[in-house]
Amino acid sequence: MEREYKDSGIEWIGQIPKEWKVTLSKRLFTIVAGATPKTDNVDLWDGDISWITPADYKTEDKFVCSGRRNLSEKGKNSCATYLLPTNSIVFSKRAPIGLVAITAKELCTNQGCLGCIPDGQLIVLFYYYAMSVFTEQFELLGTGTTFKEISATKFANFPFPYPPLPEQQKIAEYLDKVCGEVDEMIALQEQMIEELKAYKQSVITEAVTKGLNPNAPMKDSGIDWIGEIPEHWETSKAKHYVIITNGSDPKTEGDTPVYGSGSSSFKTCGEYKDGPTVLIGRKGATLHIPHFIEGKYWNVDTAFDVKSKDNMKLKYYYYLAVIFDYKYYISQTTLPGMAQSSYNNMIIPCPPFSEQQSVASYLDTKCTEIDSLIAIKQQKIEELKDYKKSVIYEYVTGKKEVVGGHRKT
Repeated sequence: MEREYKDSGIEWIGQIPKEWKVTLSKRLFTIVAGATPKTDNVDLWDGDISWITPADYKTEDKFVCSGRRNLSEKGKNSCATYLLPTNSIVFSKRAPIGLVAITAKELCTNQGCLGCIPDGQLIVLFYYYAMSVFTEQFELLGTGTTFKEISATKFANFPFPYPPLPEQQKIAEYLDKVCGEVDEMIALQEQMIEELKAYKQSVITEAVTKGLNPNAPMKDSGIDWIGEIPEHWETSKAKHYVIITNGSDPKTEGDTPVYGSGSSSFKTCGEYKDGPTVLIGRKGATLHIPHFIEGKYWNVDTAFDVKSKDNMKLKYYYYLAVIFDYKYYISQTTLPGMAQSSYNNMIIPCPPFSEQQSVASYLDTKCTEIDSLIAIKQQKIEELKDYKKSVIYEYVTGKKEVVGGHRKT
């Protein structure tokens, strides 16, 4: 028998099965806010009560049970946080809006989350999936300048489809199966990406430290992270081959890309330097990621600017910088840092200039091939995520039906 539909009255939900209803979040859940105790009072922390922030779980996390910090009983009672029961939904109201997870144990949250305690007849897993796929609609309700936030009131008045309880259960079970299969495929693609990245790193390491001739006689370089090098290669301090200077904050506006440690362009300015250059990190969590820049650029003081002398192929130095033993040189402070003197005095392998050119050309070709394969895998992941989202949407809004454990369109 053909299923009958009706207009839900909600544009982004569209038509729903005739027997379904649409109801507001506040009629499905008791919605409670989280809070943070005073951070400078040690008596309020490090107890047995899990305390969750939006940073403690990810989009792919179905369940959450612990965060980076715990509260004491005194800490819980000192602020307006709430102890959520097991099988509640945690919803992030900001940074970002719309991350959801189901509580696997009793826990509290900070003010960046809303707790959704089931109130009446509903299948929590169904609404976990429904919330996970309505992210765009939640974001449209967000307000704020520094970052967007959806208020508890707007969330409480958010409309959801409400199928009969047995159908909620069927849909939740079916989506668990299908989404689990999709997640496995995504994980496989992610694993292949990590393997390709590791392969790329090994290709670079082999070429810049061993050269391209597998039969070349070798000698010990005397440097742990380099190992053996061809007999005719030299080792020397980097300052004999490159000139390293610090960056500075730009003073004018314009269209020149501005770079910092480990980042691509994040703003523009009117001043410029002419490339090519290698930007190596001075400070920051991503200072170990060098960048080869061609054309006009400007770098701020979180990155050093590297130019080559006549005896160094700049692209060869870039590939060397990819495999530097940063852990040996990085200062272990709150913000990781690399001193200019550490870069200047770093012992590096130095092939004849013609070999540097050959190695750089070989790696340009090889790394482009590997990066293309990585891009294909990343595109596949995006396609799988889009497919997963579309499947969830179609079932939680009733566009497709689960009949006897099988889907029906």
